[in-house]
Amino acid sequence: MRILISGASVAGPVLAYWLHRHGFTPTVVERAPAPRKTGGHAVDLFTPAMEIAERMGVLERIQAKATGTEHLTFHREGVARPVEVGIGRFLRSVSDRHAEIMRDDLAEILHDATRDDVEYVFGDSIASIAERDHGLDVTFDAGAPRRFDLVIGADGLHSNVRRLTFGEESRFTHWIGAYLAVLSMPNDLGLDGRMVTYSGPGRMAGVYGARHMDDARAVFLFRTDRPLDYHHRDTERQKALLRQAFAGASPQVGRMLDELDRTPAFYFDSITQLRMDTWSRGRVTLAGDAGYGPGPAVGGGTSLAVVGAYVLAGELAEAGGDHTRAFPAYERELGDYVRRSRAFALGAARGLVPGSHARLRILAAAARLVTVLPEGMVRALAKLNRSGVRLHDTVTLKDYRPEGPVRVQSR
Repeated sequence: MRILISGASVAGPVLAYWLHRHGFTPTVVERAPAPRKTGGHAVDLFTPAMEIAERMGVLERIQAKATGTEHLTFHREGVARPVEVGIGRFLRSVSDRHAEIMRDDLAEILHDATRDDVEYVFGDSIASIAERDHGLDVTFDAGAPRRFDLVIGADGLHSNVRRLTFGEESRFTHWIGAYLAVLSMPNDLGLDGRMVTYSGPGRMAGVYGARHMDDARAVFLFRTDRPLDYHHRDTERQKALLRQAFAGASPQVGRMLDELDRTPAFYFDSITQLRMDTWSRGRVTLAGDAGYGPGPAVGGGTSLAVVGAYVLAGELAEAGGDHTRAFPAYERELGDYVRRSRAFALGAARGLVPGSHARLRILAAAARLVTVLPEGMVRALAKLNRSGVRLHDTVTLKDYRPEGPVRVQSR
């Protein structure tokens, strides 16, 4: 059974791995000309995603490429003395198994785990999808038309597959009040295992390194009263908006912004949720941020994408390739996790970027408390809030692992 996956970042390769394991024939198409190996930002994998990585045999590589961030220095505008936070001990309290890794490192590991068994087509994109009785006729921007039994969009917040199948993005996106930007810059501070942040009302800038990286990443979060006017591919406009949002910030933030003129990698986007009543239509479905992204940097979307890809492949295997059974089962199995991730992201977006000096003081006090309390007590308190910081560790994975290749039939 031939299945086309659009997107080779995280959900796409995880889905391809498990589809192959279950006896399907996946093909992955990716707009980028090659696997991305520079730039990107740190993402979190929590217990269920770590369990899936272990089943895929890539856990050791992920742990070897983990950023190793253990400490956070938290500066507030107008306050001379920063707060030192043991961020590592906090993360250990919210998840029994956790790794922070650069997104492009994770994508490379997942691609390496699948490239010998899965067809990858880089430098191309789906142009049209037409459903027929026998399956789907797909045309591409560059390659020749091909026929597939199913198409799965794992191509992110600005999904091309979603647009072609369900309509324009604006019908499903819900802006939750903030923006995220990331750029690569020299690691002049020699950061290794430490992140330094500078926060003011409605905005936060930070810089961090990783033990295996020669450079560093600057990350910016800021809130606005209304959505900004820009195109998601217009980087010059995005850089201008970022400078405007951080005008008058500390000299340290100003030096980060100076790197906008020479950075080799830059990312900017709204913190936006995807809200769809269903992620499937006919022989097409969506995975990861393309279908149910809770919002970048605030909702654990990478872990959710890994779990979603695993569940989708497993439900297709249990249904013998019958999408009319598998797609509804996939949405039922994942639905509660998606809804809770969305709810958590709404609060996290507000909490990470407080709108007033008073709320910044509360955030600083909470950070101090996490640092001075015994780690066991912090862990116990976190476990009381299953719908909040511990939500990812409350997800129980079904065991779809096949003993060997299973027979699936095209319909």
